[in-house]
Amino acid sequence: MTADPSAPLVTILDDEPAIRAMLSDALEEAGFRTMSFGRATEFEAALQSATPDVCLVDLSLPDKDGLTLVHRLALEQGATVIIISGRAQVQDRITGLELGADDYIIKPFDPTEVVARVRARLRRGQPQQQSGNTASFSGWTAHFDSYLLEDETGDKTPMSHAEGQVLRLFLERPKRLISRAVMQEILGGAAGESFDRAMDVRISRLRTKLKEDPKNPRLIKTIYGAGYIFLGDVSWR
Repeated sequence: MTADPSAPLVTILDDEPAIRAMLSDALEEAGFRTMSFGRATEFEAALQSATPDVCLVDLSLPDKDGLTLVHRLALEQGATVIIISGRAQVQDRITGLELGADDYIIKPFDPTEVVARVRARLRRGQPQQQSGNTASFSGWTAHFDSYLLEDETGDKTPMSHAEGQVLRLFLERPKRLISRAVMQEILGGAAGESFDRAMDVRISRLRTKLKEDPKNPRLIKTIYGAGYIFLGDVSWR
């Protein structure tokens, strides 16, 4: 079947032929165009004439460092980048997301999950109406019309307006580094130590309400000297 030339193009960079074939088959069956590469140099050469909508990048490449490539793709190409890696440590995920990746998938994976993640990223890149007032993530539901946090059992915890503003900022930008400067620009207020202290207090209170381990939070991660990353998957309605 000939691919629709207007279909989104997904590039696959992985040194394992079986993985490249599996991903290509799944994505093409779902209606995407694909291009596959086993080496970073081949991939970079193809970028001179092709503009992918989504780049799937393995971190363990035979000829170049995958994280460096991810960073350059995000900064110079403005590409949507999804890392696919066998590195399952939280710090690896944080580093990849901090360097500009839009998502991180751990091997082994189900190819249907990759297709779903690609579709989700393409939807997020399209112009959308303003987010709704209810967001679900990691077993929680945030109701921004009433400033309530609801857990899986239905128990509800009130949020202050200020806490709700910070949480909404994270939920509208999941898995992206949010610097203090960006927070100050969006949330307003005078920059400096007073703003930083206010953010620290709000984030600490949110972590408590989300029942996070203060020494090792799983959702709102602090990237020291850079900002914060929210690691949960989010759906709005």
